[in-house]
Amino acid sequence: MKKVFALVLALAMALGLTACTSTTGGETGEETVDVVVFAAASMEASLTEIAQQYKTVAPNVNLVFTFDSSGTLKTQIEEGAVCDLFISAAQKQMNQLDSADTTGTNTDGLDFVYSDTRIDLVENKVVLAVPDDNPKDIQTFSDLGTDKLSLLCLGNDDVPVGAYSLEILDTLGIDIAQLENDGKVTYASNVSEVANQVKEGAVDCGIIYATDANTYELKVVDQAAADMCSQVIYPAAVMKSGTEGAKDAAQAFLDYLHTDENAVSVLEGVGFTVLP
Repeated sequence: MKKVFALVLALAMALGLTACTSTTGGETGEETVDVVVFAAASMEASLTEIAQQYKTVAPNVNLVFTFDSSGTLKTQIEEGAVCDLFISAAQKQMNQLDSADTTGTNTDGLDFVYSDTRIDLVENKVVLAVPDDNPKDIQTFSDLGTDKLSLLCLGNDDVPVGAYSLEILDTLGIDIAQLENDGKVTYASNVSEVANQVKEGAVDCGIIYATDANTYELKVVDQAAADMCSQVIYPAAVMKSGTEGAKDAAQAFLDYLHTDENAVSVLEGVGFTVLP
């Protein structure tokens, strides 16, 4: 009942947005509102598909996406970029912008998040992916510390998947500094770049999310166990860095993402777990 109510409220807000203008809506005569969504690169495929569905729900809402690493998006928001809704691939980047943070992460006292809108949206998994032919016969994360490995692709340490990767290597006792000294590591600025490197066979393997392995149709040989890295939770929140007239529309879209059965189906279809 709670989810049904939330969805009805979300749709009512989205369809009722006539006071906020950017351009005139087509045949409805209503005004359109732009909602700028900054989202982790690993959500590009799923959110792009959901956006097409959402046009039938809120035809006067124009979703404008920017996909990149959560660290890059956080920096852009901090530097003044317009963002109505932020979906991060880790708590850290959201915490750094949230004045209600209690973890000590927001060391600069930043206040960009409407904290009462913040939710844990989805969970993802971290996996080890290889090219289709897997020429080095890499089968597990432990193989990354052996002579099997010639070149591994990781996200930079300010990219959530990169931080999770370093946790995994540390848990297994694999020295990242030694891998770097041996020339066995190359870095990418977001998880999509890691997936592309694996897809093209430019590296022996890459550590990515399960959803990206699905999107890029990559061969997965191992998945990180719960004790190997932190739980991969994607928080989402409406942002104070957005335009005033888009706040309700951003909230409506966020509600839609985790209450509408079609949106949930898309997210879970690529490997996310939508959280209650």
